[in-house]
Amino acid sequence: MIFFSKLFSSNAKLLLRKIWLLFLFGTAAPAYSQSSGTVDYANIVNTQIGTKGKGHGKHEQYLEAGYTFPGAMSPFGMVQFTTTFFNEDRGFVINQMSGAGCEHMGNMPLIPLDGVLKVSPDSMTTFKPGFKILRSVAGYYKSESNQGVISELGVTTRTGMGRFSFANNQGSIIIGTGINATKITEASVKITSSKSFEGYADGGQFCGSPAHYKIYFVAEFSEPASVYGTWEGASLRPSGKAAEGENSGVYFTFNTQVKKKVLYKVGVSYVSLENARQNLKAENNAWNFDGVVSKTQSAWNKYLGKIEVSKPAEAIQFYTGLYHVFTHPNIYNDVNGEYMGADYKVHKVSKGNYYTAFSNWDTYRTQVQLIAMLLPGETSEMVNSIMTFAEQAGGGFPRWVLNSTETGIMQGDPTSILVANAYAFGAKGFDPGRALKIMRRGAEDPETKSQKELTRPMLRQYLEKGYMHASMMLEYTSADFAIGQFALQAFNDSDLYHKYLKRAQYWKNLYNPETTWLQSRNEDGSWKPYNHDWRELSYKGYFWMIPYNWKSLIDTIGGKEVAEKRLDELFSKLNANYHEEWFASGNEPDFQVPWAYNWTGQPYKTQNVVRRIIKEQYSNRPNGLPGNDDLGAMGAFYVFANIGMFPVIPGVGGFSINSPSFDEVKIHLSRGTLVLRGEDAGKPYITNLKLNGKPFDNTWISWKEIEKGGTLTFKLSDVPDKTWGTQTAPPSYDY
Repeated sequence: MIFFSKLFSSNAKLLLRKIWLLFLFGTAAPAYSQSSGTVDYANIVNTQIGTKGKGHGKHEQYLEAGYTFPGAMSPFGMVQFTTTFFNEDRGFVINQMSGAGCEHMGNMPLIPLDGVLKVSPDSMTTFKPGFKILRSVAGYYKSESNQGVISELGVTTRTGMGRFSFANNQGSIIIGTGINATKITEASVKITSSKSFEGYADGGQFCGSPAHYKIYFVAEFSEPASVYGTWEGASLRPSGKAAEGENSGVYFTFNTQVKKKVLYKVGVSYVSLENARQNLKAENNAWNFDGVVSKTQSAWNKYLGKIEVSKPAEAIQFYTGLYHVFTHPNIYNDVNGEYMGADYKVHKVSKGNYYTAFSNWDTYRTQVQLIAMLLPGETSEMVNSIMTFAEQAGGGFPRWVLNSTETGIMQGDPTSILVANAYAFGAKGFDPGRALKIMRRGAEDPETKSQKELTRPMLRQYLEKGYMHASMMLEYTSADFAIGQFALQAFNDSDLYHKYLKRAQYWKNLYNPETTWLQSRNEDGSWKPYNHDWRELSYKGYFWMIPYNWKSLIDTIGGKEVAEKRLDELFSKLNANYHEEWFASGNEPDFQVPWAYNWTGQPYKTQNVVRRIIKEQYSNRPNGLPGNDDLGAMGAFYVFANIGMFPVIPGVGGFSINSPSFDEVKIHLSRGTLVLRGEDAGKPYITNLKLNGKPFDNTWISWKEIEKGGTLTFKLSDVPDKTWGTQTAPPSYDY
């Protein structure tokens, strides 16, 4: 706070205040700005949010950590040029996923050093460059090392570019071509001139499983090096021109007495060296670092501008959440259309792009609905990609795809839900018959696989007995409901819809009337202990994992008052870990639960708890996320929570309503603009709502009512209105 003496006149006070503000914010002015009159969304984003955890450290990184990265990438781009959550002192890597909680990728770490390299970098863990971030926004990163070396990073879709400014007369750049975040077994690099090198490396591991990919790279510097060489392990090889294996790499030392800046660019491919070379030539054939950053930031402004909010410069967290939504899935094909398929053969996409990085257990709940609304064309290409993957991999949908590999991570049949959600929210540019065939094969044939992973483990018991491991089974029932909805919406097939709707009610077989909770059952039908078979959440959180039939669930336990009490207890705290028995803001299975109050007749409590989550669990700090971003899943949760609508029901186009956080939100859909106006948006409680000027006393709004745009006008208050939104029940689907 700034205090001014009474001796100053009001005009003098105003002048001093302006001078102070210029001083305060001048250094934070956007490094790259767009044309005047438009909002520069890219430079509102703070890419440091989520890069630390509240328990950040070697043995507790997972504690309320976003696992995001601060460096540069383009929307859905192949390349991420950045430090990593897993070992930021190892340098700037060329590939990284946002919010994936296991060590992964992190190929080609690069460290700029002042002076001459005298010992082998080996595993590149001893330099401790201590990067101090000076600026990190969408498409641009700048930091200073403890030696005073300034690093600036930018990207195109398939290339990375760096600008390194050295303080003294010599500067070195080291690149660990045989290093990533895990353990590389195969790597090879060749120095092709005093200013270039090329090679490849494998993917190491992901969550303990092999990551079966090779990344090929072709890299250049703007200046010839005065000294260059290679290393393998502890052996430094001055003037060496090739290196292989784990902990190997190249180094280049430059005369920086006159030219203090050295530029670097690298093209990558997951197909071949020649494709990496083509990607670099096609996307970054010059040495214009500022131009690369400007073009990428323009792309970010186009995407981020899909949602406009009042006072956007103050909405840093909102636009950072939206930024995370657009980081994945990633374009996987090269500029010539080639990509490595799920059968580990080279294929060529005939139209558009082929995508990878599908964390579908996470993203089916929030992210796919948002990108389907905003980008139905790109989302349709993503659905086509995952269907193609399934067909190449044996016929079944995968759960978690890293490049060309089904990792088998997580559980359930999330991709069926993801595809149904994409369709329900407007992304229909794919063959629904082809999609339904893959869905049904995975849901009906217990032997269906994606590569080596069963699409639905324990499916035979699920079909024959109607019960199994609880949290896995609840995922299956949601998938069954979504498949039925997809069959009804795409083909008007009421018979198939009712078949799958009936199966979706198998959750009732998990209800133990003696404990009044859902529980796992042994194969003989006996009950397992109440705390068995819950994946990343307690039994109290998973209890609400039947969002397509909350009415029946509420009736089963004794009605709305009992359900309300159970919800009140759950929301006594908001930051549960995997085993604690309160609400987990940081994990996906709990995402939809705040809106359950809309089904118990207390929508004002939904409005209150959503505001609590936004205020208490998110902040504009590196440790400002309550859990893993999970490839945009958490970013999408934050966006939906703040605009006042949340997609609760799998496979159904529609939203459960809460109060918006902004005076005005404009959502640019493919068929029109949806405007949400919140009078007194700082207040949490809805007292009145109008749709296109007509009263709307309902906590559920269907996608059909707003897909062409329209206006929702909220009247908000500090005082709860316990009657609004209670007259019409939101949808539930029983059999």
